[in-house]
Amino acid sequence: MRKIVNINGGWEFTQAGVTQTVDLPHTWNGIDGQGGTDTSEYWRGKCAYKKIIPDYEGRVYIEINGANTVCEVFVNGIYAGSHDNGYSMFRFEITNLLREGDNLLEINVDNSANEFLYPQMADFTFYGGLYRDVNIICEVADSHFALLDKSLCGVFITPRVDGKVFIKSLVEGSTDGLQKQLIITDAEGNEVASGFTAASTEAASLTVENVNLWNGMENPYLYTLTARLIRDGEIIDEVSDRFGFRAYNIDPETGFNLNGNRIKLKGVSRHQDRELLGNALTLKEHAEDIALIKEIGANSLRLAHYQHDKKFYDLCDEEGFLVWAEIPVISKFSKKKQPQARMMLEELIKQNYNRPSIFCWGVQNEISIAGASPTLLNGIRELNDLAHKLDSTRPTTCAQVSFCGTGSKLNEITDILGYNHYFGWYVQTVDALDEWLDKFHAEKPYLSLCLSEYGAEGITKLHSAHPVQGDYTEEYQALYHEHYIKAINERDWLWGSYVWNMFDFGSAIRNEGGVRGRNNKGLVTIDRKTKKDSFYAYKAFWSDEKFVHICGERFVDRPLGEQKIKVYSNCESVTLTVNGDETTLNGKGIFEFDAVIVEGENTVTAVSGDCAHEILINGTATENPDYKLPEGCESFVRNWFGADDEINPDKLSLDDSIGDIIENPEVQKLISNHLGKEVSIPGMQYLGKIPLKPVSAIASKTKRGKELVSLANKFLQTIDK
Repeated sequence: MRKIVNINGGWEFTQAGVTQTVDLPHTWNGIDGQGGTDTSEYWRGKCAYKKIIPDYEGRVYIEINGANTVCEVFVNGIYAGSHDNGYSMFRFEITNLLREGDNLLEINVDNSANEFLYPQMADFTFYGGLYRDVNIICEVADSHFALLDKSLCGVFITPRVDGKVFIKSLVEGSTDGLQKQLIITDAEGNEVASGFTAASTEAASLTVENVNLWNGMENPYLYTLTARLIRDGEIIDEVSDRFGFRAYNIDPETGFNLNGNRIKLKGVSRHQDRELLGNALTLKEHAEDIALIKEIGANSLRLAHYQHDKKFYDLCDEEGFLVWAEIPVISKFSKKKQPQARMMLEELIKQNYNRPSIFCWGVQNEISIAGASPTLLNGIRELNDLAHKLDSTRPTTCAQVSFCGTGSKLNEITDILGYNHYFGWYVQTVDALDEWLDKFHAEKPYLSLCLSEYGAEGITKLHSAHPVQGDYTEEYQALYHEHYIKAINERDWLWGSYVWNMFDFGSAIRNEGGVRGRNNKGLVTIDRKTKKDSFYAYKAFWSDEKFVHICGERFVDRPLGEQKIKVYSNCESVTLTVNGDETTLNGKGIFEFDAVIVEGENTVTAVSGDCAHEILINGTATENPDYKLPEGCESFVRNWFGADDEINPDKLSLDDSIGDIIENPEVQKLISNHLGKEVSIPGMQYLGKIPLKPVSAIASKTKRGKELVSLANKFLQTIDK
């Protein structure tokens, strides 16, 4: 029977002519893909991994679980195959390429820009490397369960809550004289159903009596299906996979229902990287992430923006998270990339079909952010149809960019829908979220909507007693999330929400808030060492684990005199003691105490039952300069043009909204003179409120683009408001 041999250790790695020995998982962008040093550059190109392997018995396959982005495999200098998806598992048969004794295995990986591949334009680092496990599958019989059909094990399991289990199993090689045996065991290992079929029969079914439902985090109960190929009473191949019995539906008014019970999906989004490690994570890092997500009290995950590691999906199945899984069709649609997009979707679904945790397939994210191409709608429809063809049991979904109009045809393609909104960070104020949600639901009551992204930057070294939008402080990030929590909780019809992001993550294109190469919207820092105040805001509303947390633990130097001290807790009452003065408040989630900070050291303690938290505050008459944005640092939100551009508030600028600019009489006159008519923009009630600065974000990231943005601003500064 088949054996799986891990070959992660001892690879000869060559990058730009320099060779070293590395173990897998490995990426060459662990440092430069996260900002690196002041002189380092985010390196994208082709690198080589080489390793001597022995010859193996039987038929032999190489299994690569993640190679970003283009991967070519050679054995003894002979081409074995190539693969163009940086996020999925793939295999090649290498039986006929091996010779007796030692064999040279070479894997070339290339993360260069490529106009035919997704992703190329996105707010995360495209780490290059062999960043997941590499295995040899050997001693495979001539007839075996499918290894080359893009699936995990060649077996697809479709359970119903009444106990009926439909099984499709695919065999490669001759089925003459062979039988299939199918066995289902429960979580304790007891056999609960079994049966035999002819090996040539793909479809079969079994029935499990008195099923134990996979019921999310309350009871993530897993069964195991084992499929065997048998010849003359001997097992020649065997595969297993886990599954769960569950049913759900998503309604525009009642939201998400799991096994007949309504639940609100309290979600976070996650990228697959870690400080210095990049995306080269092991089970240890995946498990640490799961533990932190459990601690906050989330029950759902959006795994953005690509297929994640099998190890992480396994943990989601085991812990009961409800998972939104998606492909990286992102930012800018391209017909050239459509063949690869179809392949990515097929691999995502086939490799994760059996997972009870996954409840939907995402086919695009913010695909209209760079404008709509003539082939966009048909391209997304094609992916949506393909998802339904591959899996008729799960709905499709997508995440729209904020300024995609309510009436956009993109909203009518997938079964359920998400919108990515950053009201209160990039545009307008947090209150605009409430208005947008209510208007959307009133106009499109038949669409099942969630909030698929929202967030604000929070840098743990930046603080303010009077936080404001765009200051990157930990305090403003917490205020932002307080409002979003309230808005989400007030709308029962909103089936779920996903914080952007659970963890800070690498984004090589970024340089803002005094931090290079990183998106700082996480509730936890990229090294997983610091839980920001906003982490505890969610824990206060989501988690049943009792706690108290005094906000501003890192905001040590504070102004003298009267001020508010905030505590997050899921307890019903909290007692705060400041320098011996005690106050008790009753409430839920957020507790705000009046306090007096004196010069020097102030001891602040919060207590509720057995829960306690203590911090020290240093009262000072002078503001700590380390708490402010570094002078001259690039700020995406507040400093787009550079210090040399003076803004006259009586003139138009890119600080003004699209609506104010378009509706300005002088601008209308210019448009009419050019077009011979007045102009109106669909969706102006939403789009018109957006300042032009964030809309021009992509252009400003290059030197020439920044010059053009500055030039546009100078032109607008010639027009009176």
